[in-house]
Amino acid sequence: MKDGFISVACGAPKLRLADCAYNAEQSFQMMRSAEKAGVKVLVLPELGLTGYTCGDLFYQEALLREAEEGLKTVLEATRNLEVVAAVGMPLRVHNELYNCAVIIQKGKILGLVPKTHLPNYGEFYEKRWFAPAPAEAESLPLLGQEFVPFGAGQVFRCENVPGLVLGFEICEDLWSPDSPSVRMAKDGAAIIGNLSASNDVVGKDAYRRQLVTMQSAKLLCGYVYASAGAGESTSDLVFGAHQMIAENGALLAERRFEGGLLVSEIDVQRLGCERRRTQSLGEGSGNEGCGETFTLTEGKTKLTRHVSPMPFVPEGREDRDERCREILLLASLGLRRRLEHTGAKCAVVGLSGGLDSTLAVLITGLAMKMMDRPLSDIIAVTMPCFGTTDRTRNNAVLLAEQMGAALRTVDISQSVRSHFRDIGHDPEDHSVTYENAQARERTQVLMDIANEHGGLVIGTGDLSELALGWCTYNGDHMSMYGVNASIPKTLVRHLVGYLSRDGEEPELHDVLEDILDTPVSPELLPAVKGEISQRTEDLVGPYELHDFFLYYIIRWGFAPGKVFRLAQHALGRKYSREVILKWLKSFYRRFFTQQFKRNCLPDGPKIGTVSLSPRGDWRMPSDAQAAVWLAEVEALK
Repeated sequence: MKDGFISVACGAPKLRLADCAYNAEQSFQMMRSAEKAGVKVLVLPELGLTGYTCGDLFYQEALLREAEEGLKTVLEATRNLEVVAAVGMPLRVHNELYNCAVIIQKGKILGLVPKTHLPNYGEFYEKRWFAPAPAEAESLPLLGQEFVPFGAGQVFRCENVPGLVLGFEICEDLWSPDSPSVRMAKDGAAIIGNLSASNDVVGKDAYRRQLVTMQSAKLLCGYVYASAGAGESTSDLVFGAHQMIAENGALLAERRFEGGLLVSEIDVQRLGCERRRTQSLGEGSGNEGCGETFTLTEGKTKLTRHVSPMPFVPEGREDRDERCREILLLASLGLRRRLEHTGAKCAVVGLSGGLDSTLAVLITGLAMKMMDRPLSDIIAVTMPCFGTTDRTRNNAVLLAEQMGAALRTVDISQSVRSHFRDIGHDPEDHSVTYENAQARERTQVLMDIANEHGGLVIGTGDLSELALGWCTYNGDHMSMYGVNASIPKTLVRHLVGYLSRDGEEPELHDVLEDILDTPVSPELLPAVKGEISQRTEDLVGPYELHDFFLYYIIRWGFAPGKVFRLAQHALGRKYSREVILKWLKSFYRRFFTQQFKRNCLPDGPKIGTVSLSPRGDWRMPSDAQAAVWLAEVEALK
């Protein structure tokens, strides 16, 4: 439960139709297994104490009596278990029969949740036996408890774990347009459990999966879905024990045809952050029929869920390629609109032979093609200076020539030396002044060429550099339109790789591949024996780590301790604890001190959920202090 992670499970125990004693034993044994596995919330199938396919046996007094006895057995056998479990059974209330979820913990019934929407079509005949949930909630006596909450839409709050609020619905409730889970989410439920008995036919699993994931996305919740499996009647139907755990549109775990326990963790802290950010659920329903509260022993939840080491980059080849296509389309559409609006006669791009400038000129090429303009309307400017190597210079020239862009080479060495003389700077002093003078001279050259030809300077800086402040103020930090401004470095590499592999210009493949193999460097310090002497990641740290930090700090607002924990989980085999902590501290220090650069960024297209534009997603004062965050990082050592 530390950091908001709640271990949840859906279970599909074996059952025997109408054998309530056997089913009760299977249920409490599964609850014990869940407790042993550290699970805090367990969802079992619909009508699990009797079996869903009992048919007209639901009219039998003996079955209903034995179902209550089965529940009594479960309660007695789980008095020492703190897992909150949802067990399905038929229950008589005021001479009506209800299809219920019984929410239990430590041998106590926390609440009874009747099914609201009863299917009565195709193979389903529930209205033959059951009544829908009554409009009003009430309390009733059951198995020695004098007051047991009974009603749909109940929420169950954990007293000592912030954000942990549970709600439960049953099978068809999810398929209905007015699902009870909507009301429960508005009342604070962060985790919704669904007790189900959904039979399997060809293609139905895909539709169920969409329902579960989309409901979790729509309600910004975790959704735990447990369907019936082995033991149900196969006279006309087959039940495949479909189990799913989803969180905010993402499927965390899934299994079919196996039964048993399926375990994962839901991050209620993350869900709470998103609910506060979007405010999409609005006010609560004013529901007064809330179930009982409960408590849990606090502890650290073991993480079993997958955490991507590169959250900005889809892991599957097909998904990654689709992401690349969409980003390139969005970025080129944004640039096209800006060029058309300003009436720019050309686009001016500083081309260094590195990844960022390569991506910028490629996006500019796509925009020109959209407008049916020749690629010669791109002026690619190489500006060699003290640190420029033959490799990067040649790649820049070759790329421009093969694209068909207009190429200009402006050697800025003499201009920078003249500037050093003007300000009295020793050229042998390779300090920040030595480096930044080159970056600012390059920007001046680009701006003046753009003015000369009636064009726009296209920025090349990426999102990762902006987060770290790894750019020269009023140097490479400035442009007239920054096409890469919301693209992180880890994604830049994949975009260039995609265009190299699947682009429309196969002649670019070789030069793009060599650019991809070139170390990332600003090339502001003199080369050593013709080789790059300045490697960016040696100075600011691995971009893989920084992009990971950026995603969880900005997108989700996580505290340093949680970010560190997730980084260890995702990247701990590649980076040591000490290395992760070192660069996490560096990230916070740089992020807070460099906000002034981000506050005056030029326009650029937003292409993802993380953006640092001062006009869009990120508003932060330039003089905010990092003390709170750095203190937490120090405490982790």
